[in-house]
Amino acid sequence: MDYWVQDKLKSLEAAFTPEYCQAIDKVVGLIVESFQKGNTLFICGNGGSASDAQHIAAEFIGRFLVNRKGLPAIALSTNPATLTAWTNDHEFETIFSRQVESLGKPGDIVWGISTSGKSQNVIRALKASQQMGIITIGMAGNEGGMLQGVADYPLFVAEQHTPLVQEIHVITYHRICELVEFQLFTK
Repeated sequence: MDYWVQDKLKSLEAAFTPEYCQAIDKVVGLIVESFQKGNTLFICGNGGSASDAQHIAAEFIGRFLVNRKGLPAIALSTNPATLTAWTNDHEFETIFSRQVESLGKPGDIVWGISTSGKSQNVIRALKASQQMGIITIGMAGNEGGMLQGVADYPLFVAEQHTPLVQEIHVITYHRICELVEFQLFTK
């Protein structure tokens, strides 16, 4: 059991480099500024990353550690009617980009999560966002994979093992939620 814990700690230490922590700080500043201007944070991902997107949105809408007003965050995987209607008539690869086109505006942020860095619907959402003047955050393992170049603010780690990437992601977005909340409501 000790080996398992030590292995996890080594993976976390390898991921949370000074550069990665600086990237987290940049994302925090970006989200704070966007919320201060009344903009919306859209989050998308598939499978476990869809759950992470919902988790992040819930932390901002509800609260993380501080009792405060809600913040405008939407997980794009939460409307089954939209998801099933669009994918039935069109394709799954555009399910998030279609929602970004419908709901997003310049000043908003689209945060795409892909453990592998290969999720086409996340990639297309980030590309559509950039075409609309919407800021993008990309969170992925595999050094970003195919999200490289489509994320204005990359949160990429070299880790390739899916469970470890997901564990790094949870710690990362919890830290982001904590710092955003602190900067907006406790200063």
